Amino acid sequence: MNWGQPLGSVIEGSLTGGLEVRLHPDISVEDMRVGKFLVVEGVRSRFFCLLTDVSLGTANERIIASPPNWEDSFLREVLAGSGTYGMINLAPMLMFTPESQEPVFSTNGKSSNSFIPSSMGLASFQPQTSTTMELLPVKTIPSHFSQVYEATEDDFRKVFGWEDDPQRKNFSIGKPLDMNVPICIDLNRFVERSNGIFGKSGTGKSFLTRLILAGVIRKNAAVNLIFDMHSEYGWEAVAEGKNVNTVKGLKQLFPGKVEVYTLDRDSTKRRGVRDAQELYLSYEQIDIEDIKLCNRDLGLSEAALDNANILFSELGKSWIIQLLNMSNEDIEMFCEEKRGHKGSIMALQRKLLRLDSLKYMRTACPQNYVNKIVQSLEAGKNVVIEFGSQSNMLSYMLVTNMITRRIHEHYVKKADKFLQSKNPLDRPTPLMITIEEAHRFLDPGVVQSTIFGTIARELRKYFVTLLVVDQRPSGIDNEVMSQIGTRITALLNDEKDIDAIFTGVSGGGGLRSVLAKLDSKQQALILGHAVPMPVVVRTRPYDTTFYAEIGDVAWEEKSDEEVFTAAELAKADLGF
Repeated sequence: MNWGQPLGSVIEGSLTGGLEVRLHPDISVEDMRVGKFLVVEGVRSRFFCLLTDVSLGTANERIIASPPNWEDSFLREVLAGSGTYGMINLAPMLMFTPESQEPVFSTNGKSSNSFIPSSMGLASFQPQTSTTMELLPVKTIPSHFSQVYEATEDDFRKVFGWEDDPQRKNFSIGKPLDMNVPICIDLNRFVERSNGIFGKSGTGKSFLTRLILAGVIRKNAAVNLIFDMHSEYGWEAVAEGKNVNTVKGLKQLFPGKVEVYTLDRDSTKRRGVRDAQELYLSYEQIDIEDIKLCNRDLGLSEAALDNANILFSELGKSWIIQLLNMSNEDIEMFCEEKRGHKGSIMALQRKLLRLDSLKYMRTACPQNYVNKIVQSLEAGKNVVIEFGSQSNMLSYMLVTNMITRRIHEHYVKKADKFLQSKNPLDRPTPLMITIEEAHRFLDPGVVQSTIFGTIARELRKYFVTLLVVDQRPSGIDNEVMSQIGTRITALLNDEKDIDAIFTGVSGGGGLRSVLAKLDSKQQALILGHAVPMPVVVRTRPYDTTFYAEIGDVAWEEKSDEEVFTAAELAKADLGF
């Protein structure tokens, strides 16, 4: 195989610190960009590497002390490559090793594993690959003066696979910054653990999330429960580009696989969402855990929470309804009998009156809507819960915790039944739950008392994982971050947030510079369980081409009658 022109030679390095490469005189340092993929050809192995830094070097300090005049192009050309040169730092990520011990260099048709003197012209030798190459983690480094080459399309295919691989549920998430070849993530491995999508505000986290969710739905890797805080995933949302006004939601791409539930019927109707189902919750479904999670938004003191426990233990599930209906005399009488604190209970009553303003809260519901969602998920339907005008943080934290806790309880029972019976028919379909503003649920102060902290630590023990979307990863508990399997990260500027991304990641030091140099749009660093090595990609556009490649029959091509007929059939299948 012709690998093209060598770019440079390895001159120093270590397994932990990476490789230092001196560029050849005819290679411009300006062509070397952080995040680029290069291959180092060793004697027995090829090393797939990520470029992490670029620098300039000089052979003599006198050149720096007395640099040539910029107009003296002749002297600059004389010094280039000998007195001055470019340097790059590489982080070896994977190594291709022949399964047999065949030599990988040849000289004039003869095999040789011996050192090749520089006088013989290393650049004139073309590396040859073994017919069977094994992909392994890096355990060593190439020798001095090993040559560095551009990574080829074949290299990328061996490392990241292809989207049409029948053996794996690969999904193309983008392309390398300087090549037109797809970078795939393994969705089976992706849904095995909880994952995160991070980036500062305005870097396209919502588009990345929509992209990933569309891939998971298309490949049937898992069923999804999406808490859509800003109504961006279920139906069309505002586009960030200038060419189009809106982009399609998941319901439009997969009308038969996605169901939309709404907490604000009027808002959803105004947006033109077809066949959205209403969702209501009752006061009796609210547990003390839900109130504790929202104590900051409700302004509750520790004393108020302690008295909430007293109320719950004495009054049961109807404690909130009874509390809201209590007069001052009733509260005083209760405190005398049950040793509650009158001031704290009255404060708790005032704060919980805010729940009356929530459109979706009812004293009693005509049916159990959470059970409806569970049945939809078990039928293989992906569920998007829209908040509409109810997208304040109190509503978001209350609803997501209430629903997730009950669904998790259901999955625990199903998983226990499957482990007992070993019957494949009892095996739960993997569930991925998407939450935004994840640090509010997973910060060190509340993570031990939320269902989301439990799910993140369980590592899919009960077939449930999280997809957390956040602009402040530093606000997430370190233990939870260390359990995040795959991290898809757009640009971050805050040092604490960058540190958080590499929590539990060995060799993350060299990747910090890569992350800091990302463009603010349509670029991301992907590392973790679902990819064989960290990779920087230019993310796949979420546009009409993507719709045609991944979506079902275009929503606009279906009549209202077809849409509603399909919806009624789906409801009948679920027993509604």
